[in-house]
Amino acid sequence: MSFQFPAPIPAQAGIGLRSHHFREILEAPPPVAWMETHPENYFGEGGAPLRILERIRARYPLSFHGVGLSLGSTDPVDHAHLDKLKSLIDRFEPAFVSEHLSWCSVGGRFFNDLLPLPYTPESLDHVCSRIEEVQDALKRPLLIENITRYLTWRDSTVPEGEFMAKAAQRTGCGILLDLNNVYVNAVNFHLDPLDVLRAIPAQAVWEIHLAGFDRVGRWLVDTHGQVVYPEVWSLYQWAIDHFGPRPTLIEWDTNMPPLVVLVDQAKQAGAILGGCHAAAL
Repeated sequence: MSFQFPAPIPAQAGIGLRSHHFREILEAPPPVAWMETHPENYFGEGGAPLRILERIRARYPLSFHGVGLSLGSTDPVDHAHLDKLKSLIDRFEPAFVSEHLSWCSVGGRFFNDLLPLPYTPESLDHVCSRIEEVQDALKRPLLIENITRYLTWRDSTVPEGEFMAKAAQRTGCGILLDLNNVYVNAVNFHLDPLDVLRAIPAQAVWEIHLAGFDRVGRWLVDTHGQVVYPEVWSLYQWAIDHFGPRPTLIEWDTNMPPLVVLVDQAKQAGAILGGCHAAAL
């Protein structure tokens, strides 16, 4: 299956849309290029959240970033979930629809976490089949995001970057490259983050996420509750030089700061994007 690269979102910086900032965004729309939100928050029928999203969509391009499809699960793909997602897509016309390369359900029971897959040829076959099923249902390409993990599978034989690149090549999906996640995994498991990035072809990267982490003992934990760390900004500079400019999101989910902090982080990303002379795909 082949898809064209969707281009309604410019290769500029955006922020995650969170209810904490709804009122301020409506009263004084911030100077950011686009916004991203979790579609599952709008699966209800009617109500204030949908009305607010309509007003924000009238001003900003949107991206949908899902958390509930459990792409790596052995449970059947939840088509009731897909029907609700497709209805929202038809209504709000987001430029991108993304999900995590992970699993969170087994036997119909869900975990409140994004759990890692073993990177094996069998797992790749399984997840590619499910990505294709989702794309067929949504009638559009999906973006898959790399996740943080705090354990590794002894049976993993395919490096993470290669696994993602092969999934994109086989299914026509795009990659949402979370650079904070790449860095956290690299530190926790003593890896070179550039090994992941070098394995991914530039044309597969459609969006980039930046976020903050916390330190717990020797571990870095992906909390999305801090400013982007200098080490991740350095990795971002390398990625933009390597891949070219890409739509970039400042992602923040805990310890929610004033909106101006997110906007300032987006401006910092924008400065790096603006300094890159490579042409976006």
